[in-house]
Amino acid sequence: MSVVALVQKDIRSQGGSKERVAALQKFFDTGPGGYGEGYVFISLRVPQSRAFAKKYIYLDLKDVQALLKSKIHEERLIALLILVARFKEADAKEQKQIYDIYLKNTRSINNWDLVDTSAEHIVGAYLWDKNRKVLSDLIKSKDLWERRIAMLATFHFIKKGESKDALRFAKMLLKDEHDLMHKASGWMLRELGKRVSEKDLRAFLEKHAHVMPRTMLRYALEKLSAQDRAYYMGLKKVRT
Repeated sequence: MSVVALVQKDIRSQGGSKERVAALQKFFDTGPGGYGEGYVFISLRVPQSRAFAKKYIYLDLKDVQALLKSKIHEERLIALLILVARFKEADAKEQKQIYDIYLKNTRSINNWDLVDTSAEHIVGAYLWDKNRKVLSDLIKSKDLWERRIAMLATFHFIKKGESKDALRFAKMLLKDEHDLMHKASGWMLRELGKRVSEKDLRAFLEKHAHVMPRTMLRYALEKLSAQDRAYYMGLKKVRT
């Protein structure tokens, strides 16, 4: 039995109840036409997944990549948690390997929890001091999750005190049709207003509030006062 098969056997032995699997399928919209259509769960809880990631943190990267390609959602999450943990302690050569594995396997990073757990810590962290053209390509992707990876990668930049890419991508996503992108964009706008510059956030809102999807706008306004929230919501109502 291969190393990956042994790891998967260990993980699957801790799977939960059918009731919890059903609940996860509903939560992650796995029905026909849903963003998570066809996803397979074994109902591990997140602390269990983190424990497995810690247990197998030094798994060979080729085996981690194989685990990332698993049909099981939780196994993909564990693989990403391993990559995040390894990236933080890796030298430049291994960080590049991890980054490359990540971008070669975006089809497996196919849910919001998988993206949100990993994009800023791998893609954002790697690109902080490098050319970011790849993000400009990802934000234009037809694939929902690649667009979300690009948007969430900017969280690393925001935490470093930089807002330009988050603002640029949020503008590009004003006409995005998917609610999960509205949430991601609004979240990053909220964070840059809180961590980098409320002035930048307000300038964006003054210019775009009237055309922002309602979910994006509401997320962006969460840390502002009730009076400010009412004002910017009012701009949307008045101009539309």
